[in-house]
Amino acid sequence: MIEACNNPESEQWLELRTALWPQSGREEHLAEMAEFVAEPGKYVQFIFYAAGQKAIGLAEASIRSDHVNGTESSPVAFLEGLYVSPKYRRQGIAAALVNEVKSWALRNSCNELASDVSLDNTVSQSLHLAMGFKETERVVYYKMGLVENGA
Repeated sequence: MIEACNNPESEQWLELRTALWPQSGREEHLAEMAEFVAEPGKYVQFIFYAAGQKAIGLAEASIRSDHVNGTESSPVAFLEGLYVSPKYRRQGIAAALVNEVKSWALRNSCNELASDVSLDNTVSQSLHLAMGFKETERVVYYKMGLVENGA
């Protein structure tokens, strides 16, 4: 069963986000969750529940009006995050979650759904291709500090 999650304090949503983005702390996740719930016209989050209401999958998406690499329209729905607990993978749960995001995107006047994946995450790249995404480009980001430490 898939449900939209609109509770910014949902422990199950937090648990899935923490598994997907372990580098972020609890407070950072909770702040983002509150922001997403506060802007339902811009963000959506779907949770896949197994028997007994155990949350095992998550899809988070947004509507972006700025330029999204590889797209030709605006606004564009963007798959911000997709996660399925390891024990439940390869059972169609990710595809079901993405289908919910696609339906949401169409209801919100989007003609395209975009996503991104780290260059080293070949498993996710394969999953995206299997679900019908087309690779549009590869990018390496750089940064340069403009202020010296202690200045």
